[in-house]
Amino acid sequence: MILLAIDSSTEHGGIALWRDGDVTETIVHSPGGFAHVLFVELERLLAQCGVALPQIDAFAAASGPGSFTGVRVALSAAKGFGEAFGKPVFAISNLRAMAAHGSAPLRAPLLDARRGEIYAGLYDAALHSLRDEVVMPLQPWLEATPHGVEFLCPYPERFPALAAHRVTPAPLAVAQAVAHLAAEQYRAGARPHPAASDANYVRRSDAELNWREA
Repeated sequence: MILLAIDSSTEHGGIALWRDGDVTETIVHSPGGFAHVLFVELERLLAQCGVALPQIDAFAAASGPGSFTGVRVALSAAKGFGEAFGKPVFAISNLRAMAAHGSAPLRAPLLDARRGEIYAGLYDAALHSLRDEVVMPLQPWLEATPHGVEFLCPYPERFPALAAHRVTPAPLAVAQAVAHLAAEQYRAGARPHPAASDANYVRRSDAELNWREA
């Protein structure tokens, strides 16, 4: 089985090709956005792996939270491919993908939401969501999380309050984790229609205010 995953939700994005358990990933740092680089990098990755788009069995995208425009770029590309080739499309939360890099029974991934707030979630070791993903100031979130939770963050140095807690640095790009999670769902029998894959902005009305448009 071959699956293609795309992450353009932040300026550190990536593309990952999952093939029978092996993953080839390209990391792309594009502060100016991904619309103009995505397909160039995609063609390069597919050529490197010797794979053509019609051979791919499923597509996946990091669905946010993150850059409003960036999330749309990845989802639109994945959904477009899914529609064109009649293949399923998986929308995977960035926070859940980050939680996959943890090792504790309870994992709390978080991202900078700007304006003094964070995007955050709480997951168990099986990556089941234990609370709705939220956007809120960091301190109340720290106070609301259970004792012993493992926090995962790509840039813990931005949040001095995390120093008193167990913190695991998370990768800036999550395409590889998105690919693994989507492949797991595919092997379990899930076949989501492209039209059913939606963005996970957490706070839709403020999404463009929280992130510099890419």
